[in-house]
Amino acid sequence: MPSERAARPSSVLFACNMNAVRSPMAEALLRQMFGAGISTASVGVDSGDLDPFAVAVMDEIGIDIAKHRPIGFEDYEDLEGLNFDLIVTLTPAAHHKGLEVGARTGTAVEYWPMPDPTGVEGNREQRLDAYRALRDQLIANIRARFGGETPGNE
Repeated sequence: MPSERAARPSSVLFACNMNAVRSPMAEALLRQMFGAGISTASVGVDSGDLDPFAVAVMDEIGIDIAKHRPIGFEDYEDLEGLNFDLIVTLTPAAHHKGLEVGARTGTAVEYWPMPDPTGVEGNREQRLDAYRALRDQLIANIRARFGGETPGNE
């Protein structure tokens, strides 16, 4: 059986619906945890606008995603190509698209269903709590899948 480090992919693409909340958070977390050890990027089925609550909860743990610019699969493919060892999909729509891309490119695809915090209503703190829960779930999944330390100040 290969060691955990040997089993790690060298490049990971995270995908969600709009590349505005879940996938940029996952990309930044993986980058923080592994630096140059695992190349990472993120895309959406479509591109949206970066969510300020996602920026806020990542900033709480010392990770700045404010400069992230959402991009869709097609745009990314045109600019960079989709040369990854693993595509991690975070939503049903992204999983469908990831399977399509994976079949075409021979890339492995994993589905990590993640909640959508954008639909949570309430005051600012209640809404931020939903984003924090997402962030913490992403950290747990990344740690379980790839190993590594907790990012930020936790």
